Amino acid sequence: MLHLTTGRTLYYGKGDVLVYRTYAKPLEVVPIPESPFTGDSNVIFAHNMKFAVSGVSLLTSFTEGDNSRVVATDSMKNFILRQAAHFEGGSTEGLLAYVAEKFLDTYAHIDAIELSADRIPYQALATPGPGGFYGNGLVFRRSRNEHAGAHMEVRREGVSAAIASLWCTLSDLQLIKVSGSSFYGFVRDEYTTLPETKDRPLFIFLDILWRYEHSADAVSPEHGRYAAAEQIHDIAHNVFYEFATPSIQYLIWLIGQRILTRFPQIAEVRFESNNRTWETVVEPAEAGKAGVYTEPRPPYGFQGFSMTRADLNRESGING
Repeated sequence: MLHLTTGRTLYYGKGDVLVYRTYAKPLEVVPIPESPFTGDSNVIFAHNMKFAVSGVSLLTSFTEGDNSRVVATDSMKNFILRQAAHFEGGSTEGLLAYVAEKFLDTYAHIDAIELSADRIPYQALATPGPGGFYGNGLVFRRSRNEHAGAHMEVRREGVSAAIASLWCTLSDLQLIKVSGSSFYGFVRDEYTTLPETKDRPLFIFLDILWRYEHSADAVSPEHGRYAAAEQIHDIAHNVFYEFATPSIQYLIWLIGQRILTRFPQIAEVRFESNNRTWETVVEPAEAGKAGVYTEPRPPYGFQGFSMTRADLNRESGING
């Protein structure tokens, strides 16, 4: 949250700035064992952006109704859209840094900017060609699945701009494992009605956030140290597949261990997870047999957890 050096919260801005840029610079990433993802053509480089500014000179706009230093939020929206055309990079993080730096260059009385972007995913549709089907690069389908994003704070330092905070995100990931998860051994007392289970379908909603040791690795993918959200996604579903887990807590621990192992440039990873496991209507006779389930009744359980590189010193069994 943006605040002045006095500690006072002060900001205003524009949300839902929809930016549909075409033919951005293609993204290339170093492959990892868990993922087939090696890059994105960025033919459609689309984002929903939120942009807020702060500065001592804006205080009188709140206290005295003085608009003489106020950059209208409509002007902010137009600035973002115009600058998106000049952006020469291929990552969401790079776009945020570029727009923020240009804004601070243009408006010298602004001290800090907090901005975020959710990537709007589009999938290239396949058309037949010699030997198979191929993404045609012209027709795309809007995806309603999980999406990448980033949240950044940029502050003025002398005559230049510096990234004060950067978190990359993968939001709304939904994964179900139909067998190989359990939950037993928890505290049982007069309040306990939940039965123990040695094998259950486990349905989770998952948000993953990560922070680089050096923000430049995210802003400049050409350095070869960019961790793509698609690769983070593939690590999560591979770890879910590989391990029989006794809880969601342990599952996200294993995912975090794998992310930190594959990407030494990541300093910290955070998780926010929900348990949305289906309610059993007809119990399967054994694993791999037919069962019937329905949506769970509210309320739902949730978990939050953060991990740093220090956690790699613990025994995890997946550091290979």
